Amino acid sequence: MANSTSASLKLTVQATGENSGTWGAITNTNLLILEQAIGGYDAFNVTNASRALTFSNGVVSNGKNEVIKLTGTLAGNLNVTIPDSVEKTYIIENACVHAGNTLTFKTTSGTGILLCEGHSYTLWSDGTNVYKSSELRKWRAISSAETVQAGAQILVNTNGGAVTITLPASPATGDTVNFVDQGYDFNTNALTVGRNSSNIANAAADLTVNTQGAGFGLVYSGDATTGWTYTEK
Repeated sequence: MANSTSASLKLTVQATGENSGTWGAITNTNLLILEQAIGGYDAFNVTNASRALTFSNGVVSNGKNEVIKLTGTLAGNLNVTIPDSVEKTYIIENACVHAGNTLTFKTTSGTGILLCEGHSYTLWSDGTNVYKSSELRKWRAISSAETVQAGAQILVNTNGGAVTITLPASPATGDTVNFVDQGYDFNTNALTVGRNSSNIANAAADLTVNTQGAGFGLVYSGDATTGWTYTEK
């Protein structure tokens, strides 16, 4: 019987009587792959094109690491993929600058998880799709126009002039975005929340906020007429 390869981490499964004189080297490589899966780290650059994490058979590969830090400035709506059939957990830090674009972590054929700029995640794959176990959300300061992702927590600084923050396109029920007047200037230079084709608080209009020190959250209701509505204001 010949050697085979494990489905998830692509370890070399050695058959009885195979690999005379090389058994130790193959075992050591397998141990290094397991070390990657338990505590390995890799920084993975994503810029101009969607990229696949590698899962080469029987060798150390970047997709086998436990922790992946995604870096770079997105030039479009991009994906980071792992192969179908891989069953694995990940800690993902999304350090990419989105520049108004989206980033999805997914299996080759799955729909995956949309990542929010600056957030960290615990994700897992069942070999068919990627799912989210938890998300660490971080506040991020913005002083110029931007389209944000679901889950964004934005400190909006309008010291230099009015700012428009555009909500995510095609939101899902329960998606949230939070805003805070970082410089206490909304009364002088207003925040405009762009609706991006979805209603806000039952109105087909952008939301203008000119209250000094305002802090509020929006959640997508799942009802097209209501659209985004307030969690607090």
